[in-house]
Amino acid sequence: MGISYREAGVDIQAGEEAVRQIKSLVKTTFTADVLTDLGSFGGCFQFNKSRYRQPVLVSSTDGVGTKLLIARQSQRYDTIGQCLVNHCVNDILTTGARPLFFLDYIGVGRLRPDRIREIISGLTVACRENGCALIGGEMAEMPGIYQSDDFDLAGTIVGVVEKNRMLFNRVTAGDRLIGLTSTGLHTNGYSLARRVLLNRFEMDTTIPELGETLAETLLKVHRSYLPVIRPFINSLKLHAISHITGGGIEGNTRRVLTPGLRLQIDWDAWEWPPIFQLIQRAGEIATEEMRRVFNLGIGMILVVAPEAVRRFTRQLMLAGECPVILGEVVTE
Repeated sequence: MGISYREAGVDIQAGEEAVRQIKSLVKTTFTADVLTDLGSFGGCFQFNKSRYRQPVLVSSTDGVGTKLLIARQSQRYDTIGQCLVNHCVNDILTTGARPLFFLDYIGVGRLRPDRIREIISGLTVACRENGCALIGGEMAEMPGIYQSDDFDLAGTIVGVVEKNRMLFNRVTAGDRLIGLTSTGLHTNGYSLARRVLLNRFEMDTTIPELGETLAETLLKVHRSYLPVIRPFINSLKLHAISHITGGGIEGNTRRVLTPGLRLQIDWDAWEWPPIFQLIQRAGEIATEEMRRVFNLGIGMILVVAPEAVRRFTRQLMLAGECPVILGEVVTE
């Protein structure tokens, strides 16, 4: 007999088993708007546009970068799916959009159903928390592209916002920057963090200044800011939102400015969380480089009219947040 597909590196039976294991998990994210079951060629979502006068669909695609390598080395895969969904939710939230549905892509060297189930369980947790249906995805076993233990994870989100409520071209000089804390690195800067930290520490080492193992710190879930920002999203005093990903605080927040404006940031307004202090010290990294690469403990920034700053910060504190006044928008 000739060679089989399985002998060539693709196990169709393992793929079918993975789908069987995740099907009930995925269904927990379904809403009445989902019209197709998992396994269809295309996911169908019945969008009720009657809820909006001028609905605008907002989409974004992203991954979690080399945080995947931390997950693989730690053999823990339950947080990276949450990170992926929350990252995408935050990205479209910057326009004022709320999520509708999500699709994932998992590429592997060898398909392991138990690992797939763990990844998908994280996706479904975050989808439920954000009111977002996981309507489909792709599992691709590709030996030769990926090594046996390699995998990749990416996702696409689609949300909706009322056109006249979009956060677009509202920023003016005098607006204040209110920072919301991060849960750590989120999903950016891991290539530098790994090079600095893994040369000195084992993943399962408990580091006193962190109060936990290095793996626990590095695998913390990239938080979703939708629950805390939702009460402000229709306020005309909220002029913009910046999601602090690759490029740091300044690099990302510049993206919401109109021509003729710049940021005046008070870098002494908060203390970096211990993980960032450890990375800088271990790698002898310049402060400017740290600011370019990492969020430094600030995961989202609200650009707010000055007269609303006190009200916003008070409401945020009542919601359990520790908002930081980071600076303001000024003319060039």
